Amino acid sequence: MDGGSLADFMKKVKTIPEPYLAAICKQVLKGLWYLHHEKHIIHRDLKLSNLLINHRGDVKITDFGVSAVLENTSGLANTFVGQFPNSPPQGEKGWVNVYELMETIVDQPAPCAPSDQFSPQFCSFISSCVQKVSNYRLSANELMRHPFITMYNDQDVDLGSYFAAAGPPLATL
Repeated sequence: MDGGSLADFMKKVKTIPEPYLAAICKQVLKGLWYLHHEKHIIHRDLKLSNLLINHRGDVKITDFGVSAVLENTSGLANTFVGQFPNSPPQGEKGWVNVYELMETIVDQPAPCAPSDQFSPQFCSFISSCVQKVSNYRLSANELMRHPFITMYNDQDVDLGSYFAAAGPPLATL
């Protein structure tokens, strides 16, 4: 991953336009779904510095140091780990990494994004992710079908060019 972390990228660009946010979120949601359903893993420390990017526009989840392996995909972990500001409410569930993702993307306290700076679809997406009651929070799979994610066509959003336009990475791996 030759572009460094998304945290490094954010230091350069400060804000990310919504079409690119949607594309980044979509890749992270797919990764979270794969980790939970195929590998039975809860990441438990999802943050910008644990998302790596490259010149092709790929976004990958890294740093599994505090992750947990689930016995099944119903998804409750028996232990609590993580930073309190980024920790989802109501304990750990396999898909609550979505809560951490949204706190990371918005980079401000839950539960809502400023409605005067973001589209209604984005605000709805954030609201869907940061519900305090876990039963009301959408899973990664459900969020991939959210209007904020589906309103942008993948072919119209070139993350590779967007990442490259910010200049050389601060850190390369």
